Amino acid sequence: QVQLVESGGGLVQAGGSLRLSCTASGLTFSNFAMGWFRQAPGKEREFVAAMSRNGGKTDYADAVKGRFTILRDNAKSTVYLQMNTLKPEDTAVYICAAAFVWRDIVVVTVSPYNYWGQGTQVTVSS
Repeated sequence: QVQLVESGGGLVQAGGSLRLSCTASGLTFSNFAMGWFRQAPGKEREFVAAMSRNGGKTDYADAVKGRFTILRDNAKSTVYLQMNTLKPEDTAVYICAAAFVWRDIVVVTVSPYNYWGQGTQVTVSS
């Protein structure tokens, strides 16, 4: 049974930092591109960041470029999202996802992802 479990969310003041983690089990982690998405109340799920299965390629939403960094440790089956200079508009549930891929590519849309975590709440106060 595949599981993706996020952690590291919380309440932080604007300008602060958080580091989210997502640990996978039940799959061969190095065969999967990984992504982070977020969903705020009343809004659609939106892409935040993605990394290819070998870690050689990344992509970010324009809203987070220069502030967020996606990392992965295949030995630990874990993907991270380092979030700096947080803004109130970053408030959302952050969800990690895994997409099976044959090549070292990034996946930036929702539909190719095979597995999703439950999410972790990030709240940024002004």
